Amino acid sequence: MAITVKPVQPLIGAEIEGIDLMSVSAVEVAEVRAALLRYKVLFFRNQKLERANHVALGKAFGELEVHPLSVHPDFPELLEIASDGDVSEGRQAPAADFWHSDTTFRDVPSAASILKATALPALGGDTLWANMAAVYAGLPEKVRQRIDGLDAWHDGLVSFGRHLDTPEKRAGFTAKHPPQRHPVVRIHPETGERVLYVNSGFTTAIADIDPAESEDLLRLLFDEVKRPEYQVRFRWEPGAIAFWDNRSTQHYGVADYSGYRCLERVTIMGDRPVGPTAE
Repeated sequence: MAITVKPVQPLIGAEIEGIDLMSVSAVEVAEVRAALLRYKVLFFRNQKLERANHVALGKAFGELEVHPLSVHPDFPELLEIASDGDVSEGRQAPAADFWHSDTTFRDVPSAASILKATALPALGGDTLWANMAAVYAGLPEKVRQRIDGLDAWHDGLVSFGRHLDTPEKRAGFTAKHPPQRHPVVRIHPETGERVLYVNSGFTTAIADIDPAESEDLLRLLFDEVKRPEYQVRFRWEPGAIAFWDNRSTQHYGVADYSGYRCLERVTIMGDRPVGPTAE
């Protein structure tokens, strides 16, 4: 039987039913890939995905990355995202509470990620995703024309610098992961869509333009991602899985919870971004 795909928002997101992610067939992989390209983020519920199967699932869709700051001792491709929040005391949880696309600081950023909930607080800790093809299409035509041929700089220290507590660690990270120049507008390699490809998590400046204009443009583009009509919000529950296309989305981990929250992720390698001028 074919999987069941249920859209959850007009512009982004679908729930997938009728599949056991512990073991997927080639036909199911093809169906899920097609749904991912169409809806950009997919949600699965009631899955019993062990770590080895999680890694195997990711490898069914491509080669996996190893995160530059955190390597699991048993499964190097697995990233554990754990935090302890206490909003009752007025402190935010250390979640990824900023809009970003994963690993755009790499010369070859990731294609997609598969995230599993392993421990959840009683309330809060949702994740949001935004459709960056829709964000681009919704920009004024004058803005689209201005940014189509531009590049921007991406630097991992913007988000990861707080985890590198000495100048030596920061220098070592930069030596291994120097800032990368990517197109502001990316052509999706499989759908051909034009996608806005700057994010507040890693983008530092637009290249080769006046710094003041760069700052103004980035502020405008970062603000567009925040519009709710481009977004879907997912409430985690035990056994839940999210699978998103990192080339055409951004996501935001809401830091509104108290208690322990732990998620595990595998990330599929992508290709170097190409802009409209290279079409």
